[in-house]
Amino acid sequence: MTLAGKTVVILGAGRSGRAAAALALREGATVHAHDAADSIGGMPEGTVLHPSADETSGRSTACDLLVVSPGIDTYGPLVAAYSAGAGEMIGETEFASRYYKGRIIGITGTNGKTTTTELVERILRAGGYDAAPCGNYGVPFSEIVMRDPVPTAVSLELSSFQLETISSLRPDVSIWLNFAPDHMDRYPTVAAYFQAKLHIFDNQIAADTAVVRAGEKLPPIQPRVVTFSTEDATADWFSDGRIITRKGKTVLDLEASTRMRGLHNAENAMAAIAACEALGIPVDVAGEALDGYAPPLHRCELVRTLDGVEYLNDSKATNLHALESALRSQTRPVVLIAGGKEKGLDYAPVVPLLEKKAVAAVTYGQIAAPLAAVFSAAVPVEQVTTLAEAIAAARRLAPRGATVLLSPGTSSFDQFSGYEQRGDVFRELVLNLR
Repeated sequence: MTLAGKTVVILGAGRSGRAAAALALREGATVHAHDAADSIGGMPEGTVLHPSADETSGRSTACDLLVVSPGIDTYGPLVAAYSAGAGEMIGETEFASRYYKGRIIGITGTNGKTTTTELVERILRAGGYDAAPCGNYGVPFSEIVMRDPVPTAVSLELSSFQLETISSLRPDVSIWLNFAPDHMDRYPTVAAYFQAKLHIFDNQIAADTAVVRAGEKLPPIQPRVVTFSTEDATADWFSDGRIITRKGKTVLDLEASTRMRGLHNAENAMAAIAACEALGIPVDVAGEALDGYAPPLHRCELVRTLDGVEYLNDSKATNLHALESALRSQTRPVVLIAGGKEKGLDYAPVVPLLEKKAVAAVTYGQIAAPLAAVFSAAVPVEQVTTLAEAIAAARRLAPRGATVLLSPGTSSFDQFSGYEQRGDVFRELVLNLR
């Protein structure tokens, strides 16, 4: 893709936008950065800055290429205004992929992407690749392309927002972890969210591989399909939550070799090992690469045990499917803490699982009342306002031998800057319990 003499507009001046601008400048383009903020900082030298971007400025802007940052709604009026005068509109991830010649393992799914991205990068390195994690996790893909030397493989986490704007990105191996309703504050329907995710397969051919959770209702796809499951023992890869097997042969004991626990982490590990095997990395090398691995923070993180009660931080659970995965993985009676921002999700499907796994629930935040109404069909519920109040209530409700599980089931933006801050606050509050 030749940009010499071309005009590129970067819409969104965050880290992805800055990386895309640097890459466009390297390729000889005249680069303009537009952002809705009153001022723009941090852009590479040579970028023409346009703060206070709005639909009016968009309609008066013309360019050869429009690169949209993933946090901006692709289907919104701002992008529509800027797209009208653009020769082509793509996202930062697609833009970077046009200048990358290495191997790509692309990872998508409603939940588990970040853990799987870390596992893939770890196995790729053990297998001899100079690998880097990027995309929705780590650093923008454009930053990877700008490195010297350029990594020979990437573990590329792909959100639905990034997949909306691809046109030629072709992973050598795609991973489809799971699908459940999410981001209904951005997508008009669940089907629209599903279609955005499906773009990961758009450009794969029969010589490529798709690693897919068994039972996912996907349309026909071109790549060779490898399946994994914690429910269907006939899948290519299977685990009971502890032992991972490949076509009946034991590959890894998660409890003996790693700090990963639960069915959802077993699925992440199977997907990562299978994907890297598709690039020629032996299964035994992959198993050795995961030795001692601990999942990222905020993903069923054991904070402490107090008075015989475990406190788990699963703040990364920002949707119903993640909440269900965390509950399903528990082996002790649960007092669930859930709540946060109202995202328009239907939580009724979690009721049977609550009946099976939980002894009580505490709801808090913007969504506290509707969650309490739903959860009360299964367990006793206390409704509070803040996370601190929720922890105090859960402590009162939890019998010895139970688990207090923070698995909010929605985003944090009613009270926190993100799930990380929410999890950090939970951890600090729990560690200060006396």
